[in-house]
Amino acid sequence: MGRVRLEAITWDRLGDLLAERLLDLKPADGSPWPRVAFDGAPAARPGDLAELVAEALRPRGRSALVVGTEDFLRPASLRFEYGHQDVEAYYDGWFDTGALWREVFGPLEAGGDGRVLPDLWDPATDRATRSPYVQLPPGAVLLLHGPLLLHHWFPFDLTVHVRLSPAALRRRTPESEHWTLPAYERYESETGPGDTADVLVRADDPRHPAWNG
Repeated sequence: MGRVRLEAITWDRLGDLLAERLLDLKPADGSPWPRVAFDGAPAARPGDLAELVAEALRPRGRSALVVGTEDFLRPASLRFEYGHQDVEAYYDGWFDTGALWREVFGPLEAGGDGRVLPDLWDPATDRATRSPYVQLPPGAVLLLHGPLLLHHWFPFDLTVHVRLSPAALRRRTPESEHWTLPAYERYESETGPGDTADVLVRADDPRHPAWNG
Protein backbone atom coordinates (compact mmCIF):
# COMPACT_ATOMS: atom_id res chain seq x y z
CA MET A 1 0.00 0.00 0.00
CA GLY A 2 1.28 3.48 -0.85
CA ARG A 3 1.99 6.16 1.72
CA VAL A 4 -1.24 7.86 2.82
CA ARG A 5 -1.40 10.90 5.08
CA LEU A 6 -3.66 10.05 8.02
CA GLU A 7 -5.23 12.21 10.71
CA ALA A 8 -6.01 11.02 14.25
CA ILE A 9 -9.67 11.25 15.18
CA THR A 10 -12.29 9.81 17.54
CA TRP A 11 -14.86 7.29 16.37
CA ASP A 12 -17.76 9.63 17.19
CA ARG A 13 -16.18 12.49 15.26
CA LEU A 14 -15.47 10.17 12.35
CA GLY A 15 -19.12 9.11 12.28
CA ASP A 16 -20.18 12.76 12.22
CA LEU A 17 -17.79 13.71 9.42
CA LEU A 18 -18.78 10.77 7.26
CA ALA A 19 -22.46 11.58 7.82
CA GLU A 20 -21.83 15.17 6.69
CA ARG A 21 -20.10 13.86 3.58
CA LEU A 22 -23.03 11.60 2.76
CA LEU A 23 -25.51 14.48 2.85
CA ASP A 24 -24.12 15.72 -0.46
CA LEU A 25 -23.46 12.32 -2.03
CA LYS A 26 -25.17 11.94 -5.41
CA PRO A 27 -25.15 8.48 -7.03
CA ALA A 28 -23.60 8.57 -10.48
CA ASP A 29 -26.34 6.39 -11.96
CA GLY A 30 -29.13 8.76 -10.93
CA SER A 31 -30.42 6.56 -8.13
CA PRO A 32 -32.07 8.44 -5.24
CA TRP A 33 -30.45 6.05 -2.75
CA PRO A 34 -26.71 6.44 -2.05
CA ARG A 35 -24.95 3.13 -1.43
CA VAL A 36 -21.94 3.09 0.89
CA ALA A 37 -19.49 0.29 1.69
CA PHE A 38 -17.87 -0.22 5.09
CA ASP A 39 -15.27 -2.80 4.19
CA GLY A 40 -13.10 -4.59 6.69
CA ALA A 41 -12.31 -7.89 8.37
CA PRO A 42 -14.60 -8.83 11.26
CA ALA A 43 -11.79 -7.97 13.69
CA ALA A 44 -11.81 -4.38 12.36
CA ARG A 45 -15.53 -4.08 13.23
CA PRO A 46 -16.67 -2.10 10.16
CA GLY A 47 -20.28 -2.60 11.24
CA ASP A 48 -19.68 -0.49 14.34
CA LEU A 49 -18.64 2.44 12.14
CA ALA A 50 -21.65 1.91 9.88
CA GLU A 51 -23.94 2.10 12.91
CA LEU A 52 -22.22 5.30 14.10
CA VAL A 53 -22.81 6.90 10.71
CA ALA A 54 -26.46 5.81 10.70
CA GLU A 55 -26.94 7.38 14.14
CA ALA A 56 -25.24 10.58 12.97
CA LEU A 57 -27.46 10.81 9.89
CA ARG A 58 -30.76 10.69 11.79
CA PRO A 59 -30.58 14.14 13.46
CA ARG A 60 -29.47 15.48 10.07
CA GLY A 61 -32.78 14.41 8.57
CA ARG A 62 -31.53 11.40 6.60
CA SER A 63 -32.60 7.84 7.24
CA ALA A 64 -30.22 4.95 6.70
CA LEU A 65 -30.39 1.18 6.52
CA VAL A 66 -27.44 -0.78 7.90
CA VAL A 67 -27.01 -4.19 6.28
CA GLY A 68 -24.31 -6.73 7.14
CA THR A 69 -23.05 -9.32 4.69
CA GLU A 70 -22.96 -11.84 7.55
CA ASP A 71 -26.74 -11.89 7.19
CA PHE A 72 -26.39 -12.88 3.54
CA LEU A 73 -24.32 -16.02 3.99
CA ARG A 74 -24.95 -19.00 1.74
CA PRO A 75 -26.30 -22.18 3.40
CA ALA A 76 -23.80 -24.26 5.36
CA SER A 77 -23.98 -27.07 2.79
CA LEU A 78 -22.52 -24.68 0.21
CA ARG A 79 -20.12 -22.77 2.48
CA PHE A 80 -18.58 -25.95 3.86
CA GLU A 81 -18.69 -28.06 0.70
CA TYR A 82 -14.89 -28.29 0.73
CA GLY A 83 -14.49 -28.30 4.52
CA HIS A 84 -15.00 -25.81 7.34
CA GLN A 85 -11.68 -24.04 6.79
CA ASP A 86 -11.34 -23.78 3.02
CA VAL A 87 -9.76 -20.41 2.24
CA GLU A 88 -10.88 -20.37 -1.42
CA ALA A 89 -14.49 -20.95 -0.39
CA TYR A 90 -14.30 -18.20 2.21
CA TYR A 91 -12.80 -15.75 -0.28
CA ASP A 92 -15.30 -16.30 -3.07
CA GLY A 93 -18.12 -18.54 -1.90
CA TRP A 94 -19.35 -17.78 1.61
CA PHE A 95 -21.48 -14.73 0.87
CA ASP A 96 -24.56 -14.86 -1.32
CA THR A 97 -23.56 -12.09 -3.70
CA GLY A 98 -26.42 -13.01 -6.04
CA ALA A 99 -28.94 -12.35 -3.27
CA LEU A 100 -27.24 -9.06 -2.41
CA TRP A 101 -27.54 -7.95 -6.03
CA ARG A 102 -31.16 -9.11 -6.25
CA GLU A 103 -32.51 -8.06 -2.83
CA VAL A 104 -30.37 -5.03 -1.95
CA PHE A 105 -28.68 -3.39 -4.92
CA GLY A 106 -31.30 -4.07 -7.58
CA PRO A 107 -34.11 -2.27 -5.74
CA LEU A 108 -31.81 0.73 -5.19
CA GLU A 109 -30.89 1.24 -8.84
CA ALA A 110 -32.24 4.23 -10.73
CA GLY A 111 -35.85 3.29 -11.41
CA GLY A 112 -35.90 0.74 -8.57
CA ASP A 113 -38.67 0.58 -5.99
CA GLY A 114 -36.47 1.02 -2.88
CA ARG A 115 -37.85 -2.16 -1.30
CA VAL A 116 -34.88 -3.89 0.32
CA LEU A 117 -34.48 -7.17 2.19
CA PRO A 118 -32.39 -6.34 5.30
CA ASP A 119 -31.20 -9.91 5.90
CA LEU A 120 -31.60 -13.33 4.32
CA TRP A 121 -29.93 -16.16 6.24
CA ASP A 122 -29.36 -16.97 9.91
CA PRO A 123 -26.08 -18.91 10.21
CA ALA A 124 -26.97 -20.10 13.73
CA THR A 125 -30.09 -21.94 12.57
CA ASP A 126 -28.96 -22.32 8.93
CA ARG A 127 -32.39 -21.18 7.84
CA ALA A 128 -33.88 -18.19 6.06
CA THR A 129 -34.60 -15.29 8.42
CA ARG A 130 -37.94 -14.48 6.71
CA SER A 131 -37.56 -10.82 7.69
CA PRO A 132 -39.99 -8.36 6.10
CA TYR A 133 -38.82 -6.03 3.37
CA VAL A 134 -37.89 -2.45 4.30
CA GLN A 135 -39.14 0.42 2.15
CA LEU A 136 -36.45 3.08 1.82
CA PRO A 137 -37.67 6.60 1.02
CA PRO A 138 -35.78 8.59 -1.61
CA GLY A 139 -32.61 9.98 -0.09
CA ALA A 140 -32.20 7.17 2.42
CA VAL A 141 -28.67 5.74 2.52
CA LEU A 142 -27.64 2.09 2.33
CA LEU A 143 -24.71 1.33 4.65
CA LEU A 144 -23.42 -2.14 3.79
CA HIS A 145 -20.65 -3.59 5.94
CA GLY A 146 -18.61 -6.73 5.73
CA PRO A 147 -15.29 -8.26 4.68
CA LEU A 148 -13.81 -8.49 1.19
CA LEU A 149 -16.47 -6.15 -0.23
CA LEU A 150 -14.40 -4.31 -2.79
CA HIS A 151 -13.65 -7.24 -5.09
CA HIS A 152 -17.29 -7.95 -5.92
CA TRP A 153 -17.88 -4.89 -8.16
CA PHE A 154 -20.93 -3.77 -6.21
CA PRO A 155 -22.17 -0.32 -7.34
CA PHE A 156 -21.08 1.70 -4.32
CA ASP A 157 -21.17 5.48 -4.41
CA LEU A 158 -18.63 5.75 -1.56
CA THR A 159 -16.28 3.14 -0.13
CA VAL A 160 -14.75 3.14 3.35
CA HIS A 161 -12.07 0.59 4.21
CA VAL A 162 -11.38 -0.05 7.90
CA ARG A 163 -7.85 -1.42 7.88
CA LEU A 164 -5.80 -3.39 10.37
CA SER A 165 -2.09 -4.05 9.90
CA PRO A 166 -1.29 -7.75 9.44
CA ALA A 167 -0.02 -7.92 13.02
CA ALA A 168 -3.11 -6.23 14.45
CA LEU A 169 -5.39 -8.38 12.31
CA ARG A 170 -3.76 -11.55 13.62
CA ARG A 171 -3.81 -10.28 17.20
CA ARG A 172 -7.48 -9.29 17.16
CA THR A 173 -8.78 -12.26 15.17
CA PRO A 174 -9.84 -15.20 17.40
CA GLU A 175 -7.41 -18.08 17.06
CA SER A 176 -10.21 -20.32 15.81
CA GLU A 177 -10.54 -17.98 12.81
CA HIS A 178 -6.84 -17.63 11.98
CA TRP A 179 -7.40 -19.92 9.02
CA THR A 180 -9.15 -16.95 7.28
CA LEU A 181 -6.03 -14.75 7.42
CA PRO A 182 -4.62 -15.94 4.05
CA ALA A 183 -7.85 -14.69 2.43
CA TYR A 184 -7.09 -11.17 3.68
CA GLU A 185 -3.50 -11.41 2.46
CA ARG A 186 -4.85 -12.31 -0.98
CA TYR A 187 -7.39 -9.47 -0.79
CA GLU A 188 -4.60 -6.97 -0.04
CA SER A 189 -2.55 -8.30 -2.95
CA GLU A 190 -5.32 -8.51 -5.55
CA THR A 191 -7.62 -5.64 -4.59
CA GLY A 192 -5.50 -3.24 -2.53
CA PRO A 193 -8.50 -1.93 -0.56
CA GLY A 194 -6.46 0.67 1.31
CA ASP A 195 -5.51 2.29 -2.00
CA THR A 196 -8.78 1.87 -3.88
CA ALA A 197 -11.27 2.91 -1.17
CA ASP A 198 -12.47 6.51 -1.10
CA VAL A 199 -11.87 6.70 2.66
CA LEU A 200 -9.23 4.79 4.59
CA VAL A 201 -9.57 4.28 8.34
CA ARG A 202 -6.67 2.78 10.29
CA ALA A 203 -7.94 0.94 13.37
CA ASP A 204 -4.86 -0.77 14.80
CA ASP A 205 -5.58 0.97 18.10
CA PRO A 206 -9.32 0.39 18.62
CA ARG A 207 -9.57 3.50 20.81
CA HIS A 208 -7.77 5.92 18.50
CA PRO A 209 -8.50 5.55 14.78
CA ALA A 210 -6.92 7.62 12.03
CA TRP A 211 -8.29 8.45 8.61
CA ASN A 212 -7.44 10.16 5.33
CA GLY A 213 -10.51 12.42 5.20
